[in-house]
Amino acid sequence: MPKVRKVIKTGNSLAVTLPSKLIKDINLKEGDLAIVKTNRAKVSVTYVFSGHPRQLSLIDKNKNKD
Repeated sequence: MPKVRKVIKTGNSLAVTLPSKLIKDINLKEGDLAIVKTNRAKVSVTYVFSGHPRQLSLIDKNKNKD
């Protein structure tokens, strides 16, 4: 069942808050990225949180450590 969340003003932007239980369940941290999908026909916004970019390093930090 969908949850009702309040839209708040933060600076010059608007934001939708997330429940703390959800934040803990998906291990969401400040600075994590979200993919935003909008569907104007259905008047819906979907946020997709996928992984934590800071844990997906493409650079081998141990390489060239001599």
